Amino acid sequence: MLRTLKRRHAAAVLVLFAGTGALTACGGDDGSGGGGALKLGFFPNITHATALVGVKNGIYAKHLGVKPEVKTFNAGPAAVESLFAKGVDATYVGPNPAINAWAKSKGKAIKIIAGAASGGVALVVRPGIDSLDDLKGKKIATPQKGNTQDVALRHHLKSKGLTTDLSGGGDVKIIPQENSVTLQTFASGQIDGAWVPEPFVSRLVLESKGKVLLDEKTLWPNGQFVITHLVVRKDFADENPDVVRKLLTAHVEATEYINANKTAAAQAANEQLGELTGKKLKPNVLDATFKNVTFTNDPISSSLLEGAKHAQDVGLLEPVDLTGIYDLTTLNQLLSSQGKAQVKAS
Repeated sequence: MLRTLKRRHAAAVLVLFAGTGALTACGGDDGSGGGGALKLGFFPNITHATALVGVKNGIYAKHLGVKPEVKTFNAGPAAVESLFAKGVDATYVGPNPAINAWAKSKGKAIKIIAGAASGGVALVVRPGIDSLDDLKGKKIATPQKGNTQDVALRHHLKSKGLTTDLSGGGDVKIIPQENSVTLQTFASGQIDGAWVPEPFVSRLVLESKGKVLLDEKTLWPNGQFVITHLVVRKDFADENPDVVRKLLTAHVEATEYINANKTAAAQAANEQLGELTGKKLKPNVLDATFKNVTFTNDPISSSLLEGAKHAQDVGLLEPVDLTGIYDLTTLNQLLSSQGKAQVKAS
C-alpha cells in the first residue's frame, strides 16, 4: 500500500484549499492570455522545459487557439494548492505532490495525463564532503517540505542509516527553501548542500564550486525516473475534453521539438526563463543542464509508485490506492495517430 499525508504534517506539505499567494502569475509576452484561456502551471526549471519551450515558441497557443494563462511555482505543493483552488487547470509537477493531491481528494481531483521529463536531479555539496557519512551535522536544502526532492533526500538518507526530522532535526538537518534562495545560502555558506533539480544542480556546481555527491538517476533502474509529468484537474478535463486534447497535442509537439532540436530548444527555454525570472542561464550552465534531463511522453509510472513507498517510509504518507491516477487514453490516441510508440501505466 502507498500513503497519504499524515494529518499532523498535512499543513506543512499541502494547504489544499488555501489561497494562492505562493504562486507567481506571469503576464504580457510570456504567454498569458485573457479570460477563457487555459490556465497552465509549471516551474521556472529546465526539468519543465516542455512548458518553457511550448510557451516561448507559441506551440500551446497554436493548438489551443489562444495563449495559455501561465503561472509559475517553486515546487509541487504550491502548484497542487493552486489546482485545488482552481488557480490553474493543468500543471507540470513532480510525482509526490500529484500522489498527495490524488490521496487527499480520494481520487476525485486530478489525473496524470502525460510524462514530461526524467532525471536532472542531484545532491550537490561543498568540497570536503566526500560521502553520506560526512553529512552528519550538516544542513541540506530541498525545494519544499514534502516535494519530490525532499522525499527523495529523506528516504535515501534513511536507507543509509542517517536520521532526519520533519521539524529540522536529526543527523542531517533538512532546510526546505526556494531554489533561488538555495543559490544564495549555498554561496554564503549557510547550507552545506542541496538536493535540487536542474538548472540549480549545474548552477551550484559551476557558479559556487559545489560538487555532485549523488546523481539521483543512479538510484533508479536504467537511470530513469519521473521528475516531471503533466497533471490536469479532473473536473476541468471532464468538462473540456477537447481543450485537454489540444493541450496534449501541444505537449507532444513540444517534446518532439526539444528532442529533435536540442540547441534551439535550449535557447528557447532560456529565453523564457529570462522573461519569467529576469535572468537567463549562462551558456555553460544551460549546456550542462540540458545534458542532464531526458524529455519524454512516458510518465515512467513505476518510479511514481516506488516514490510513493519512499514517502511512506519517511512518514509523510499513509496508505492509499493509486489505481486510476493515470489517464493516458488521449495521449496514446495522439501518439498512435502520429505513428509514435504508446506509453503505459503500471
